[in-house]
Amino acid sequence: MSAAAGTAAGSATVKDALGAATDALVAAGVPEARLDAEVLLAAASGRGRASLIADPSEPLPPAVSRLYGEFVRRRLRREPVAYIVGTKGFRRIELAVDRRVLVPRPETELLVEVALERRPGRVLDVGTGSGAIALALADELPDAEIVATDTSPGALEVARANAARLGLAGRVRFEAGTVPEGKAFDLVLANLPYVAEREWAGLEPEVTQWEPREALLAGEDGLDAYRELLAPMAEGPAECLRPTFSDAPEVLAGARAIAVEIGVGQAVEVAEMMRDAGFAEVTVREDLAGIERVVMGER
Repeated sequence: MSAAAGTAAGSATVKDALGAATDALVAAGVPEARLDAEVLLAAASGRGRASLIADPSEPLPPAVSRLYGEFVRRRLRREPVAYIVGTKGFRRIELAVDRRVLVPRPETELLVEVALERRPGRVLDVGTGSGAIALALADELPDAEIVATDTSPGALEVARANAARLGLAGRVRFEAGTVPEGKAFDLVLANLPYVAEREWAGLEPEVTQWEPREALLAGEDGLDAYRELLAPMAEGPAECLRPTFSDAPEVLAGARAIAVEIGVGQAVEVAEMMRDAGFAEVTVREDLAGIERVVMGER
């Protein structure tokens, strides 16, 4: 692997560098090796992919070659591309990301689409991570009041920095914890941990070795976080509420609608939780791969 990466670093042209890097990544079992090689070279050179590909015979400056070699070596260790280049696109915004937060996924954009369809006046984003959902909504729903929460201090640091860099710091209120005190929300969005413990070993090393475990795992069946979130929305004595979300049960109980991202095969159970929590109308949406990805409940 090191030799292959070294070849990439010492290549004289764009074509040679990309070829050596792609071969090394393929040999290491990295999916989408060619795409990753191109994205990493674009980041190392500070240029667009299209510009690089348009002139494959162009020599690479030594500094670019060295940086590219380091990027490739990191990818060979299965570090996610987003962590290597430090950014990830999400809808119309570019987010800074590192190991304190999950890499934003395309399927999470479904939650943003739900909000855009409803155009709520007040939105709560629970478990904001990098701030992807909240900041995308701030960008596309300029009249909405948006509150975003997370229990991870590191994640909140990333989210607030993203808000400042995007010029959206005044559009989103970030708070530590899960549910803020105050009036109820028109729409609650949540992308909470939903990976089952039994599935962990079978996930890609990009996930298990690099992304924050606490933002992914949620008990034996992957539904613990959603049980805790939806419990305060159901009728019942406050002492029965789980402590994580019991600080402001009236906020959640007053939510007009909720939409959550889920894992494969979890739609039926999460839909039942929503019905038990008082959401009479429950719908499920599929992502672009045809997987049931978002469950939405309305009162």
